Amino acid sequence: MPLLVTSVAGGWAGALLLLRTPQRTFLHLVPWLLLSGTLLFAFGNRLRKLAGRAAVVDDLRAISWQAITITSIVELLVSVYGGYFGAGIGFMTLAMLAALGMRDIHAMGAIRTLLAVAINAAAVLTFIVARAVLWPQCVVMIAGALVGGWFGAHYAQKADPGKIRYVVIATGLVMTAYFFVKAH
Repeated sequence: MPLLVTSVAGGWAGALLLLRTPQRTFLHLVPWLLLSGTLLFAFGNRLRKLAGRAAVVDDLRAISWQAITITSIVELLVSVYGGYFGAGIGFMTLAMLAALGMRDIHAMGAIRTLLAVAINAAAVLTFIVARAVLWPQCVVMIAGALVGGWFGAHYAQKADPGKIRYVVIATGLVMTAYFFVKAH
């Protein structure tokens, strides 16, 4: 529940930020944020072990209130970014969950999806209220997202978690490289 609340608040704040600032300013930060999220996802377990937290978390209810507080702050930052730009919030959320000690890629994917829905719903409602939505393009994107989401969820459940992890890391690195090139 704390992560949902911070996701909605951050999605709303990020959308307001987008409506009030030039996009070019934030685009220079995007590749660095994607790179950080990808590296945190790839090496989160090793970093936790170095910090003396080697336990694997299979149930989020078993996490301490201190970890939930820190994670909520991180999720707030991720969701502000998500409400502003959106690209890579899945990687950042997966990285955050990996740093917490989660290893079940399917459970991580479900939590990531729930938090992304909260972030995007808050941002979309903000954009609708501000009359900043281009409806013809929006309808096409909604259709693509629904079809892609259904196929992605369907096939992800059948895929090998180890292979999915490598695909996530590879995709994160490709997206990072793309945004580094685009930003310059």
